Amino acid sequence: MTARPTVHVVDDDASMRRSLARLLGGAGHEVALHATAEELLAVAGPALTGCILLDLRLPGATGLELQDRLAALGCRAPVVFLTGHGDVPASVRAMKAGAVDFLQKPVAADVLLAAVLSALERGAAGRREEADLDALRALVATLSDRQREVWLRVARGDLNKQIAHDLGLVERTVKLHRAKAMAKLRARSTADLARIAERLGLTGPSD
Repeated sequence: MTARPTVHVVDDDASMRRSLARLLGGAGHEVALHATAEELLAVAGPALTGCILLDLRLPGATGLELQDRLAALGCRAPVVFLTGHGDVPASVRAMKAGAVDFLQKPVAADVLLAAVLSALERGAAGRREEADLDALRALVATLSDRQREVWLRVARGDLNKQIAHDLGLVERTVKLHRAKAMAKLRARSTADLARIAERLGLTGPSD
């Protein structure tokens, strides 16, 4: 059975934590409560899944500072801010840093639950994308150095004849490397080769 994603609530107000736990738990979410930034940081990292419901004002650090520290740790769990002390500059900074939403207390239960659901869906989509990229990286790792070189030149739009000239090869050999790269990368066309390179960030001229 797949574990439910966890909603990490970070708020120094004990009554607010309890209220949010009841609301989120009643909606079927797994909930973890944290009174301080340090409590969340103790469990945060790249492996943290679910989402984070974060107060803006916390003892020892602001929610914005915590958001930055989470990013530095490689934590990709989406963040929803929930605060009674919000302002426009804070909300703009939070959203630019990747927050899903910035909600003002008091907030309607349906609005809060919708924001949490959106954050969880974003997190799940991000994990699927990362899994897809890991699978592509594994395929790329099977290429020989020459196959990789030819693949990236083809992905860049270079013609076989030009690649052969630049690499000191005959065109037939370039075509052979290209065909083997396509097979290993499970690409059906030149466009597929280009899309794979783009998804992996390997489209620059020096790759």
